[in-house]
Amino acid sequence: MSDSLHTLWLRGIAFNPAAPSDVLIRLVDRAAGETGPLMSEGRDLPDAVIDAALRHPAEVIRRALARNRHIDPARLAPLATDPSGIVRGWLAGGPSPRPRWVRPLPDDILVTFLTAQDGGEDGILTENEIMWELDSSRQIPLSFTRSMADREHPELRIRATWRWQSLTPAQRAGLLNDPDPAVREAAQDSSWELDPERVEAKLPSIGSHSKGFVLGTCALSPALVEQCFADGTVHPLTWNRHTPAYAVARLARHPEAEVRALVAARPDLGPDVVAELRKDPNEDVRMRARLHPFPRTWAEYWAIHRVIGHGPDCTCPITEQATEPSPDWFAACAASEEPVLRRVAASWPGLPAELVETLSQDDDEEVRIRLACHHPLAPPHLLLDVFVTRPAHRPHLLTLPAFPRTGTTHLIGHPDPQVRALAAADPNLTKPPVEDPDESVCRAAAANPSLTPEALEALLADPRTAEGAAANPSLPIPRMHALLDRCLNAAATPPPAARR
Repeated sequence: MSDSLHTLWLRGIAFNPAAPSDVLIRLVDRAAGETGPLMSEGRDLPDAVIDAALRHPAEVIRRALARNRHIDPARLAPLATDPSGIVRGWLAGGPSPRPRWVRPLPDDILVTFLTAQDGGEDGILTENEIMWELDSSRQIPLSFTRSMADREHPELRIRATWRWQSLTPAQRAGLLNDPDPAVREAAQDSSWELDPERVEAKLPSIGSHSKGFVLGTCALSPALVEQCFADGTVHPLTWNRHTPAYAVARLARHPEAEVRALVAARPDLGPDVVAELRKDPNEDVRMRARLHPFPRTWAEYWAIHRVIGHGPDCTCPITEQATEPSPDWFAACAASEEPVLRRVAASWPGLPAELVETLSQDDDEEVRIRLACHHPLAPPHLLLDVFVTRPAHRPHLLTLPAFPRTGTTHLIGHPDPQVRALAAADPNLTKPPVEDPDESVCRAAAANPSLTPEALEALLADPRTAEGAAANPSLPIPRMHALLDRCLNAAATPPPAARR
């Protein structure tokens, strides 16, 4: 039997949902080659298999487990103190490829990473390099970020000062008067963000890549505002809540339509400015101005800003927001005549069931797409509709618990092979298309649990269907072991010496 067929069997069994722990544990054997890491990273695993992978002597297995997005992160806690810095770094960096929504790490793992004194026994990474991976991973929940100012460990309170403007006034005062001198120093170093004169003085020494952040978030002096108008760097001013009213009025009359549009939904616009923008010659500006009085707060402004202008194939990360508008505001958006506001409502996962039902039938396609991708109560038929019509969203939709795995047989003749593959896996299909022209459809059909163990034998011998047949939950467990015996014993047996 060819090595290529063995590889297909190993990979299929590794992802067989009916494979028991004793079968899966055999696949982290060195003789299984790349199958062990693929399995450790790519599927949910029973506890016994997780334990075996956590204790595995091969770093490649532990490293792959660190990127598993299917396992409760709490089970991966030992990897935060793994001897290998690479393993720690992969856990800190999060799943790969990174999904749109990343499950946060539990507090104890975050504390371990953020207070670490080294990067592992191998010395490949430093603790700071691992923390940089964590910072960009989206695995730190807002609840933890908000709590850092009050944490016992001074290193966490120092990190709290890095997000100075997200702190409450009481937290800022507490950090400025912290009993630890290093925390007090860090707080003083960060407090410049809300002091216009200090911002003006500091800006020239800030790298060009950070100047936009400063101009878009910090308190600005009149001289700095004038400088922005003079050198054409006004875009960040349009969303800076500290931009003075006179500058906002100037921005609302800026010659660039893009600048006027960015200003038009600000919550601090006066009624005269709003009335003027509603008559703007640019449609985008007029539309954003029509959204008033909805953006009454900055939280509402940012909820709109995250949605507006993204288009139906937007696959931006789905993240927590520092502040959220009230449920009543989202409900009002759901009933609005403005499609943009209904899209905002559809993007909020807390929307009540009755409004979800209404928006699932909305005339605006982007409303339906956003509902399907963001709301846990989106109806399965809507998830399926978006899967069929919008390929960009398929990887995300397939991760959702409500995504339908049955009721797809009517799609078996669809021209798109990804859609046919979904239908080919439906257990209600009477005759899975194991001879489809597309190999991915053949593989999905061979994994269909409606097939009998007898039917699987012929499919195991065909390279187009071998992997799917080995992944079929109808495959008897003794047969799984027998296939592993053939694959692993062959891999462990050295080839005969060449004749001289």
